[in-house]
Amino acid sequence: MVEPGGQVTATDDRYRALLAVSEAIVSYRDLPALLDQLAGRLQEVVYFDGLALTLHEAATNTMRRHVLATPKLDLPPSVLVLPVEDDPAGLVWQTQKPLIASRADELMRWPRLLEQIQQYGAQSFFWLPLTTSRRRLGTLVFVSRRPSAYDEAETGFLQLIANQVAVAVENALAFQEIEGLKDKLAKEKAYLEEEVRTEHRFGDIVGENAALRAVLKQVETVAPTDSTVLIRGETGTGKELIARAVHDLSPRKVRTFVKLNCAAIPTGLLESELFGHERGAFTGAIGQKIGRFELAHQGTLFLDEVGDIPLELQAKLLRVLQEYEFERLGSTKTIRVNVRLVAATNRDLAEMISAGSFRGDLYYRLNVFPITLPPLRERPDDIPRLVRHFTQGFARRMGRRIETIPSSVMDALVRYTWPGNVRELQNIIERAVILSQGPTLQVPVAELQSATQPAATSTAADSLTLTDAEREHILRALRDTNWVLGGPEGAAARLGMKRSTLHWKMKKLGISRPE
Repeated sequence: MVEPGGQVTATDDRYRALLAVSEAIVSYRDLPALLDQLAGRLQEVVYFDGLALTLHEAATNTMRRHVLATPKLDLPPSVLVLPVEDDPAGLVWQTQKPLIASRADELMRWPRLLEQIQQYGAQSFFWLPLTTSRRRLGTLVFVSRRPSAYDEAETGFLQLIANQVAVAVENALAFQEIEGLKDKLAKEKAYLEEEVRTEHRFGDIVGENAALRAVLKQVETVAPTDSTVLIRGETGTGKELIARAVHDLSPRKVRTFVKLNCAAIPTGLLESELFGHERGAFTGAIGQKIGRFELAHQGTLFLDEVGDIPLELQAKLLRVLQEYEFERLGSTKTIRVNVRLVAATNRDLAEMISAGSFRGDLYYRLNVFPITLPPLRERPDDIPRLVRHFTQGFARRMGRRIETIPSSVMDALVRYTWPGNVRELQNIIERAVILSQGPTLQVPVAELQSATQPAATSTAADSLTLTDAEREHILRALRDTNWVLGGPEGAAARLGMKRSTLHWKMKKLGISRPE
């Protein structure tokens, strides 16, 4: 160790010692471990009574000081955080010029720091910028109990030390950031996978309708291939279930199924969601983000509502589909992926091409294998199966026991046109299970709009609105119980509702006991 006031006369020996220090510290990838080693190693080439390293925190514009060693100073090992303007380290970080203070009273312009260090007997200081070719990190400060312990003659050599420390710190910070990103990405991927699993709690495709069976046959045919699939259908017809079935029946089923609803993402963020971004790519990009294409590598990417992708972004999507490569926002590095794409839309893409809002070349690339889902109104024979399926599923989830679905209710559900398709039916049944207090399913058929009923036929039964069906259902229960509302054998119990609820419905539907 160099003693106070001592000089190393052999320049070669000094630089050999510096080289040994550099080799020792650059091997540490973990920042805390590096900081622990710095003090001991630097004592081999320069004298100090105290040593500290200060790093700039961009998010708060502060200087965070780490006390590394205090061989002759009783400085606490705590971390001190000061605003840039309140710390001489901040001035050095900003100007990139070393700063020497020969006496403590030269630090009067930084009273918060002066107050903290005076009680420990520190007299002279030498701050040096920690800077690499890529970034300004902070400062390295040597502290001595002697006044005028450092002079400008030592600047060159001490700056060499600081430069080596900067490289080691940058490597440690990069390793720390990479480990953090790996953990974040692992959690993000796990979240996406869990999202898929939970959302498809009732994900079985239910139905025996001929049109639906034809769709499933198409799925079985295309699934083993890597061909792009375009699923067309109205909102709520189950396009995501079909996309999932394509994935599950493919060789890619052991890899990730990643989804993205293009209509649910603001236009300005959609490109980042698809392709990812680098830190600093735009305002608010405080870290690296991996896009959905990367997450879906070797798996399947499902792009729902693909017709909502902005025109300016469609060219980039086309490139990925043709070349299987892209760049993250803010990066020039080309990333290659192996992704099977399944797209879906409820819009007429051919009409959008004519209007100039959708690229024809992208449409033809997506429309390799089209699958069209029939709306629920075209498969009324599947409605009873779906009603029973959803009822059983929701009842199981909610701990309910539903044993009966009144025929009048089922008839009303079958006659309804279901503009929201299977999704609307599922939501209605979920609400019904919540409302059902007894073993009979209580469907709020009155809430369904009669205006969406199918065209009336010649039969009186088919001309009934849902309100009529509910009224008839209640009247039948009242007649069967001789108009007794309460009690275990009363109409309310038979209908699976409270007496007050039944009374309210009778008033709403204009039902009164005949004289």
